Amino acid sequence: MSRLMAQTLVSLVIFSVIITILLFSPSARAAAPKNEVKIPVIYDSDIGDDIDDTWALVMLLKSPEFDVKLVVGDFRKATYRAKLFAKLLTVAGRTDIPVGMAFGGKDGGGRQSLWVDDYDLSTYKGKIYEDGVQAIIDTIMNSKEKITVIAVGPLTNIAEALRRQPQIAEKARFVGMHGSVRLGYGGSKTIHAEYNVKADAKSCQTTLSAPWDITITPLDTCGLIHLRGEKYAKIRNSQDPLTKALLENYRIWRLDNKPGEIRTDETASSTLFDTVAIYLAFSHNLVQIEELPIRVTDDGFTRIDETGKKMKVATAWKDMAAFEDLLVERILAPVVKP
Repeated sequence: MSRLMAQTLVSLVIFSVIITILLFSPSARAAAPKNEVKIPVIYDSDIGDDIDDTWALVMLLKSPEFDVKLVVGDFRKATYRAKLFAKLLTVAGRTDIPVGMAFGGKDGGGRQSLWVDDYDLSTYKGKIYEDGVQAIIDTIMNSKEKITVIAVGPLTNIAEALRRQPQIAEKARFVGMHGSVRLGYGGSKTIHAEYNVKADAKSCQTTLSAPWDITITPLDTCGLIHLRGEKYAKIRNSQDPLTKALLENYRIWRLDNKPGEIRTDETASSTLFDTVAIYLAFSHNLVQIEELPIRVTDDGFTRIDETGKKMKVATAWKDMAAFEDLLVERILAPVVKP
């Protein structure tokens, strides 16, 4: 073999190794193929109750697959939830994103109230819609592209939007964090009436029987997600402004809004249910998807039932560690600018 041929062969081998590493890295396996056209999304969330909604928002804002058209608070506490959205979007430099207020009442606070008590909602440089439900309807109906609705709370807003304008189901698809199909909280073999369903079962029945494309992550997959050890430490040590704001909220949330010393030596996240819904809006690569008929019962269970609406259900993980790696990567990344 000539020296030139040998050098060429070595170069080809090195090139093949590099391509293999890139193709089979966690990020490559986790993400969908990059499209030039971003996915237009509405994020509907009961932000300010469990902290996972805030983690999911940060993941959303740092995921290049998305064009965020609107964020909306859900399940009452409209002012509190809107203040959280507005302050976080301001930190992120994304005040171009409109904020919709929750349906069902303005009063009330939650475990992140300390972070927004001194925030004046009127100072938000973006648009605030007092009728968040109508903002959802208008955003969907005025869009030339199909909108993806990512909903990670009780479905009060979405059911009301469907009541006012059923046609939104024809112009949108639904991705949600809802239910318990074969596993319950913490991987229990006993299924549970999952909170987002049980809190407003009637609205969940309306939403999960509407004639749109539906994908859900039940507790079977989303209920297993925590960041621990080195993965969490990377986030804890980040100097990114939005990541630091996320951790400020997490530490206040852990205190349950009680005065006291806010410790910064935590070693793990809480359960990050809602982040899985963000992932499912752009990729299914790391989960097992089954098409199942799901019926929502009056007491908040999601039963496999032949009379139910068929939907895509993420019932198990193919590679949960790779999802955790992707989640860390996204939380540490810069905010995606419009």
